[in-house]
Amino acid sequence: MKESSDGDFPTYGPTALATPANFVTVTRILATPVFVLLVATRDPAWVTFVVGFVIGMSDFVDGWLARKQGVTRSGAFLDPLADKVLVLGGMFALVANGQFHWAPVALIAARELAISAYRSHAGRRGISVPATRVAKWKTFVQLWAIGFAVIPPIAQSVHWVATTMLWLALALTVQTGITYLLGARKLSRAQQRGDL
Repeated sequence: MKESSDGDFPTYGPTALATPANFVTVTRILATPVFVLLVATRDPAWVTFVVGFVIGMSDFVDGWLARKQGVTRSGAFLDPLADKVLVLGGMFALVANGQFHWAPVALIAARELAISAYRSHAGRRGISVPATRVAKWKTFVQLWAIGFAVIPPIAQSVHWVATTMLWLALALTVQTGITYLLGARKLSRAQQRGDL
């Protein structure tokens, strides 16, 4: 059994489901529709930004809990799922109210769904596909593209800031998607050779 980051043995094993980290993650998923509804039905407002910021920051809380109490397979699946629900829900709401163009959002959604399908397929074969550092930055930029779009002064006067962040998020999304696909090809070849 591996020790947790603080040197103690983890409280939860890799197969645990009912953990504090998973509770925070599931709460984030359940709270996301509230944020999406605020984005879709209201003009940019500080309350919308605060709700989204709190939901987004909960990702750090469940990550900290997981490192302290033990990383689980369910958490490794739920955490990126929660990020995708928040990102895609927020972006589609901004498309619906006319703040974001549909094309970059559609490309981001296609990549996220494709990589999620790949991760699920790899997981069924016992292969773990951890998020890269660049992929974590990609999620950070995606969330701030949404955040800037709902902050009233930015949305009303310098909306190009949110638009620029959206296109930067798209570039990172495509780049990390290509990296994952190249990694998948190498993995597939290694399996065919019997290296794995």
